[in-house]
Amino acid sequence: MKKQKILVTGSAGFIGGYLIEELLCLGHTVVGIDNYSKYGRVEKSYDKNPNYQFIHGDVKDTDLLKKLLKDCDYLIAGAAKIGGIGYFHQFAYDLLAENERITASTFDGAIDAFKKNCLKKIIVISSSMVFESTKTFPTAEDKVLKSPPPKSTYGFQKLACEYFAKGAWQQYKLPFTIVRPFNCVGIGEGQVVSGKKIKSGNIKLAMSHVVPDLIFKILKGQNPVHILGDGKQIRHFTYGGDIAQGIVKAVFSPKAQNQDFNISTSQGTTVLKLAKLIWRKINPDKKFRFISDKPYFYDVQKRIPDVTKAKRILNFKAETSLNEMLDTVIDWMKKTLNLKA
Repeated sequence: MKKQKILVTGSAGFIGGYLIEELLCLGHTVVGIDNYSKYGRVEKSYDKNPNYQFIHGDVKDTDLLKKLLKDCDYLIAGAAKIGGIGYFHQFAYDLLAENERITASTFDGAIDAFKKNCLKKIIVISSSMVFESTKTFPTAEDKVLKSPPPKSTYGFQKLACEYFAKGAWQQYKLPFTIVRPFNCVGIGEGQVVSGKKIKSGNIKLAMSHVVPDLIFKILKGQNPVHILGDGKQIRHFTYGGDIAQGIVKAVFSPKAQNQDFNISTSQGTTVLKLAKLIWRKINPDKKFRFISDKPYFYDVQKRIPDVTKAKRILNFKAETSLNEMLDTVIDWMKKTLNLKA
């Protein structure tokens, strides 16, 4: 494959780290832009890679984006205010308003670059939350047009991102690919800089998602473990490295043009089973106990993707097991947060 130059927005984010590493391993040139609003300044293993350039800047600066896109072949749009369920309840308006500004600026820059015959395609990193209101499981990609709209501002805005892509194609013929990661799990997801610490039993958290939250609480000695709701919520936890591979396949596959893909493992589990599994890995000699806390209003009970389209068109299959993911994240959190079970 001919080596390409790719601009990745939101490059310091959780998925962005895995994605850039994958692109660099394949020999591509990558430019990353981020304003460090989520996790603050985070060192990456590839910071000194000669094929990587980082720009500390704001994606809402459209003129800056246009300059960065002048000689880029692809744009991967990952910049957004994003977080777990507590985060998007806390910032219900900001998520909608700020992400709309980010999205509009991103597409303005992409359309300009495409008109000047340098940009080949924009890749939109959407979310499984566009299926927030679906009643069809497993949920195939085409259900996004047949399901009721998302109830949360976060899910609604992610759906709007997808319509930006469709609108830019209809009016300007800017090619696009939409990817929807499901419940990304991996290292590098720390305390949110702007997040309010929320009490969960005897622990205060400003994390992002259920896996690091549970690991943090159990490593800190919480017993019984507090979980949101009854724990019957079904999720498909997918390793960040697998998601990055799926996104990269979607970037370069000619068959992916103007298509959307669920990027996920086919294996689902409940939040309660997840909590038990983490408990056994950290406290193998102690009995598992839990307390159900009042769930958030927008606590989706089922997120079950149909992954056959990604397999058929992209030849993508997430291979990393939940056991492997948890071992990696638990070890990383112990070392990073200096915690011991």
